[in-house]
Amino acid sequence: MIPSKTARAALGAVAGLGLVLAGCRPPAAMSVEQKALDLHRRMLTVDTHCDTPFNLLRTDWKIGDRHDPADRRGGKIDLPRMKEGGLDAEFFAAFVGQGPRTPEGYARAKDRALQAVEAVRKMTEEYPSMIGLALTPQDARRLKKDGLLSAFIGMENGYPLGLDISLVEFFFDRGARYITLCHSSDNDICDSSTDRRNPDDEGLSEFGRQVVEECNRVGMMVDISHASDKSFYDVLAVTKAPVIASHSSARAVCDNPRNLSDDMLRALARNGGVVQICFLSAYVKTPVPNPERDAAMKELEAKYGPLRAIQDEGLRAQAMAEREAVNQKFPPDRATVADVVDHIDHVKKVIGVDYAGIGTDFDGGGGVVGCDDVSGMIRVTEELIRRGYTDREIEKIWGGNFIRVFQKVLDLAGR
Repeated sequence: MIPSKTARAALGAVAGLGLVLAGCRPPAAMSVEQKALDLHRRMLTVDTHCDTPFNLLRTDWKIGDRHDPADRRGGKIDLPRMKEGGLDAEFFAAFVGQGPRTPEGYARAKDRALQAVEAVRKMTEEYPSMIGLALTPQDARRLKKDGLLSAFIGMENGYPLGLDISLVEFFFDRGARYITLCHSSDNDICDSSTDRRNPDDEGLSEFGRQVVEECNRVGMMVDISHASDKSFYDVLAVTKAPVIASHSSARAVCDNPRNLSDDMLRALARNGGVVQICFLSAYVKTPVPNPERDAAMKELEAKYGPLRAIQDEGLRAQAMAEREAVNQKFPPDRATVADVVDHIDHVKKVIGVDYAGIGTDFDGGGGVVGCDDVSGMIRVTEELIRRGYTDREIEKIWGGNFIRVFQKVLDLAGR
């Protein structure tokens, strides 16, 4: 039977109502993984410290190729894996290990720092369709909008400055945007948090005060990671700009001198700075004592020195192979992504979420279970989501807080 005109009208009304109701139905909730991907598409993500320039100087490795994360010689960062992990911007550190405080030592250190800086610049010239050199926060935002990654330059250890204050601006003009004042030993700028030659912590030197003031003047961020406790407080007493800890964590969570105490965190917040949580396992989680492993690693250190400081590729490969053999024989007690986020939780609890960020130290020892290389960065976001962090908080942690400091330092210098 053919429905009457009135019945057809009623059926049409019901169908229309059904469409309206379907349109009002809330969309299906995104999974944690989907939400993390969506966040990474929208926000600018910044890692403030890696030591990948050492790999850039190798002749047998290309950052434009994807390397197997399981292969130690492949390193922790390459451009394809940056894309996979949702990381937009990386600070490539021109690291120079501490050497003799002599004119010859300073000259060699300056030379090595320049080699690393130029390697980063050369990378952006060789892969212009993948990554660009960034000198300001605006550069990074523009590059992301254009679908490109960003390479920033930092300088780890002020040793290459020697005693020449003009070199602060010299390195700034070549693209460096922060100087980590010292590394794992005292230098002419300040005392280190580890391996001090003098057991007394003498803090920032007179030359160091000049370096901090010059950094403020030219718009170079002052990085207090690796600095001793007294050096940290001395810097805050001198600086007129906020400072960064490019790769440090919370001492209350992992009692290591490389980390910041709660009092230091509060002082950093008063300064308006930011602490970028490090992924180096020993700074994230207090390891279970393993004297046999410690002895084997000390023996390797005595034999080869720091891996990052080995220039000869053959010798470096040999040292890495022996290190891997030690890891196989005495597996390390490694931290996890959850342990990393525990540090962010602690910073949020003590001083608020506005002062926390990410500084992995990939290729310098950084890497945890679940995020052992740059392709796993999005796992950190997933853990933050699971713990109830808001989109805005996650955006701040992944770059917003650091960019605020970066821009303030440039503004105060009139850049």
